[in-house]
Amino acid sequence: MNQSSIIRLFLFGVLTFLFALVPTGLANAKPNIVFVLFDDMGYGEPTCYRPDSPFKTPNIDRVAKEGIRFTDAHASAANCTPTRYGFLTGRYPHRIGQFGVLSTFSPPLIPESRLTVASFLKQNGYATGCIGKWHLGMNWNKPKVKGKNKTKPTLELGDKMTGGPNAIGFDYFYGFTHARNIGTIIEQDTVVKEVQPVENQPLMVARAVDYLKQRSAIQDEPFFLYFPMCPPHSPVVPDPQYVGKGGNAGKGKYADWVFQGDHMLGQLLDTLDATGLSDNTLVIVSADNGAAGRDYPPLRENKASIYEGGHREPFVVKWPGKIEPGSTSDQIISITDIFATCAEIVGKTLPANAAEDSVSFLNCLYGKQEGPFREASVQQSGKKALAIRQGKWKLIVHGDNTRELFNLDSDIGETTNLIDTQPELATRLAALLQSYLDKGRSTPGEAQELEYRISLEEVRYKMKTK
Repeated sequence: MNQSSIIRLFLFGVLTFLFALVPTGLANAKPNIVFVLFDDMGYGEPTCYRPDSPFKTPNIDRVAKEGIRFTDAHASAANCTPTRYGFLTGRYPHRIGQFGVLSTFSPPLIPESRLTVASFLKQNGYATGCIGKWHLGMNWNKPKVKGKNKTKPTLELGDKMTGGPNAIGFDYFYGFTHARNIGTIIEQDTVVKEVQPVENQPLMVARAVDYLKQRSAIQDEPFFLYFPMCPPHSPVVPDPQYVGKGGNAGKGKYADWVFQGDHMLGQLLDTLDATGLSDNTLVIVSADNGAAGRDYPPLRENKASIYEGGHREPFVVKWPGKIEPGSTSDQIISITDIFATCAEIVGKTLPANAAEDSVSFLNCLYGKQEGPFREASVQQSGKKALAIRQGKWKLIVHGDNTRELFNLDSDIGETTNLIDTQPELATRLAALLQSYLDKGRSTPGEAQELEYRISLEEVRYKMKTK
């Protein structure tokens, strides 16, 4: 054996030894991703956003302490179903005319042909799981009810569906259709259990904990877990172990329900720590819209509203070794941006016909973003109002075409409409919004075929091209 061969053999042995010393989770270049979505949580509920909050949220605060807290993050809509569509597709829900919410027997909102963050990550080597509230429609083999005085169909044990989470990228699903049907438990495509509402969330978090433990035993495959919980959305049914634990602020069971949701997050965080997964796991925590019927000043109004109380949300992220603990960001981000962020993390370019309204905020997580990372963002309300946000300016176009313009830097409560004093600015923002509507995207790239046409000047929301 010549000298060069001996040197190569020696170097190979050294590298093999060093690699063996690297913890298995760190050897995997792709991080695990966990997204925990609270339901109907107001911006002013977690104590890390409002120190005098009457609620107890130690685990949301824990994520903020260990990672980054965004102060200007938004749901893509001010209600449940549209926001979930926006998250999974990276696309604004008004692009399909979705402003309301679905029911138990609503058909699937996302076609199998549409790339989702789940199917995208699955294509890139991830195991994918969804545990919790779906609220995006499923096809059930049940007769349609017509006319009056007809008995509405109900789900029964053994009933099967298609078009659910498994159809759009999730390897595993355990959950329920939506909050009003919280007692019916579905696994994969089958109804497997009927429970009392109070039993649902303990079942969901126990299954999520088991999922994380199972994934910890599989060393060479990263995973994506989407955990959309029910709290603080109704029904307000705290488990007995949480009753009286939510704080002494006159909020009763609702405070206990908030506390239970936060504790569920804590169980996931503790499991990541105990299994050694934490160091290589990106954890994102947010909510789908504002609190139902509960204002949290200085933000105006609450769930379903186009004003800030309807869609500005808590948004905290932790990723050990990547995000500076205890950092904050005032970057304007949207839940739709999670898709593009995941794409940048795995180093893949998204196709032109996917995630058309998603922009990566990865540099924001790293603390390297200087200036805005996107041109503008768009939100919507349940009453078909649209808002475009660019820097400190927010233009609202209501469903009847009345308009309002606010400077959120000086007027976060949206009390003073500046539409008459800044007409040119309002016109420019309206034109930018219309261009997004006409192009089928708000990101750079080729225009997309419109599924639902919106005109800001004419009678709106009236033309479907499909």
